[in-house]
Amino acid sequence: MVKTPEAAYEELVQRVKNIALLGNTASVLHWDMETYMPSAGAEYRSQQLSLLSGMLHEQFTAPEIGDLLTCVEQSDLVKDPLSDYAVNVREIRREYDREVKVPKSLVEELARVTSLAHVVWREARKKSDFKAFQPTLENVVRLTLEKADAIATGPTRYDTLLDGYEPGMTTDRMKAVFTALGNELNPFVEEILSSGKEPDRTILTRKYPTDRQAVLGQILVGAIGFDLAGGRIDVTTHPFCAQVGLGDVRVTTRYNERDLGDAMFGLLHEAGHGLYDQGTDPAHFGLPRGGFVSLGIHESQSRMWENFVGRSRGFWHFALPIARSVFPEALSDVSLDAFYWAVNDVQRSYIRVEADEATYNLHVLLRFEIEQAIVSGDLAVADIPGAWNEKMQQLLHITPRNDAEGCLQDTHWSGGGFGYFPTYTLGNLYAAQFFEQARADLGDLDTQFRRGDFLPLREWLKEKIHRQGMRYRANELVEKVTGKPLSHEPLMRHLKNKLAPLYGAARETR
Repeated sequence: MVKTPEAAYEELVQRVKNIALLGNTASVLHWDMETYMPSAGAEYRSQQLSLLSGMLHEQFTAPEIGDLLTCVEQSDLVKDPLSDYAVNVREIRREYDREVKVPKSLVEELARVTSLAHVVWREARKKSDFKAFQPTLENVVRLTLEKADAIATGPTRYDTLLDGYEPGMTTDRMKAVFTALGNELNPFVEEILSSGKEPDRTILTRKYPTDRQAVLGQILVGAIGFDLAGGRIDVTTHPFCAQVGLGDVRVTTRYNERDLGDAMFGLLHEAGHGLYDQGTDPAHFGLPRGGFVSLGIHESQSRMWENFVGRSRGFWHFALPIARSVFPEALSDVSLDAFYWAVNDVQRSYIRVEADEATYNLHVLLRFEIEQAIVSGDLAVADIPGAWNEKMQQLLHITPRNDAEGCLQDTHWSGGGFGYFPTYTLGNLYAAQFFEQARADLGDLDTQFRRGDFLPLREWLKEKIHRQGMRYRANELVEKVTGKPLSHEPLMRHLKNKLAPLYGAARETR
């Protein structure tokens, strides 16, 4: 029986929503693996995830999906390229054309190996022993490259991998982004670091009991609007946010009683991701119109709430009295000025997720360059620690004291996430440009933050970004929201206007 385009579309939507249900089930298992699963359960969990990944792949790449797509693509339903019909069909087609090239056996093996790899990485990181992780990582790299070769949408393997996280982005464009940013950022960072000025860093390293950090963290993420009735906060080795279903967004963090900033800014960061997930249109859940644009755009939301909001003077004018009530022994003698400078301290550091706004992108550049070398075959997995330390010295003029401070600090490669890291720098750039536009549209955001009013910004982001789903590509969304193509200039304006008064560096006016 010949289907009408309308009937074909409805069947396509129902199939994709059902696949999303199965994918959410796998997400719960992934979340549990990174939070509460005992390490002895790793082997069986790897079998569970392998089975589910194979089922997902088989259902999504079924010939019927291709037939339904073709039927709708040849109809007037997709005449308007920005309609819900067209957006869903375009993005399902894109993913279908990528995934149909990958053998089911490879999908299953990659899922099995990466789930085991996460546990191996976690233990190796605890012991700061890269050699314990090396054979596993070599296997992950081999399978990841097999997948890249199967998909082969770009001129190089790395282009194919990068396109999977940031659709439309290329290695050459990403290099140009880093070059343009670095030409202005690097001298500014050096100017700050040579200023001779520094805050009282001990403010954040006093004793902060972790149970009370959890209380403060919950207050702060609730204040910015993360819906705890539709989400939760848990502890993990490497913080992340996962939407495991409609009305169910999981945020994780890690606590260190001698570092208040680690958990607090980690929570604001992951809650920023959570606000994006909670802000998408529930009517389109499981479909591209209810999804996120790219990992770079997703990262823009987390970086915005962590840094542009969470490290602003206005935010801590509101939040510091709350923090003092939770930690009276540690913060009773700390002024707003001293605390504000401490949370905007610029220094050379080993750990990416703890890096300040100014040096953060140097950490990302290091990973971008190493990833390309691994994927191209120019760098053997066994040589990663040495290459990492060499680049850390080159970019930040420090050398990690051990593997945990160096090449074992991130979980991404254990999951085969090569091509993911550049989206962090894109996220910073997107965030700066969006935030600058939000200031123009909403007025004095700092005054709003001083009184604990984050609703105008949150609703602006929901309208301009979250509810748009995948209607636009990342570069199109930036132009749609700000009226300008992506540029490094808003980020540099933000950094200079915030940090110059603290360090006596050259300031740039808006």
